[in-house]
Amino acid sequence: MHIKDYWNRIDHTTQKWLIDNPGCQILPRTITAVIRKETGETDEGDQHGEAALSQEDRDFIRARANDHPPYEYRFFDSTQP
Repeated sequence: MHIKDYWNRIDHTTQKWLIDNPGCQILPRTITAVIRKETGETDEGDQHGEAALSQEDRDFIRARANDHPPYEYRFFDSTQP
């Protein structure tokens, strides 16, 4: 599972759960099922339907929880004065 890659596809409620639980290393099967449904991810996870988060994803979620994105977003207008 690559939370960072699919962040914008995950619904707000699930994003909030992830932000509220930034130390979670293994996602519960209910959260895993929601993320798989919304992202189309087909990773089977473990025998209980849970999914382990990579260190990169845990760092990303912690950064979101601390309101400091791990990378800078740059937005450009299509027209400039």
